[in-house]
Amino acid sequence: MLTAVALLLLAACAPGANEAVGTAAPDGTAAVGFWWGLWHGFIAPVTFVVSLFAEGVGVYEVHNTGGWYDFGFLLGVSIFFSGGAGSSGHARGRSRSRR
Repeated sequence: MLTAVALLLLAACAPGANEAVGTAAPDGTAAVGFWWGLWHGFIAPVTFVVSLFAEGVGVYEVHNTGGWYDFGFLLGVSIFFSGGAGSSGHARGRSRSRR
């Protein structure tokens, strides 16, 4: 019974197909690609906070080119959250070696 409930919950989290991939937005602008995905991923934390208060703001552009937009989005999010982490660890390592 527990396995069936766990499988049902996992199946409910599975994403569906995005019917808007590769199509133009309603205002006529073309589908966005890698570079827009990179930018949207980088600003995603700020956009998320804004989307909590503004009805027309979304975190993810549904009218995209597919895999390249997704790759750019994930790369942008990872740059935002881990951009300075490597440099601060490197600086700490240097200061320890001087002591």
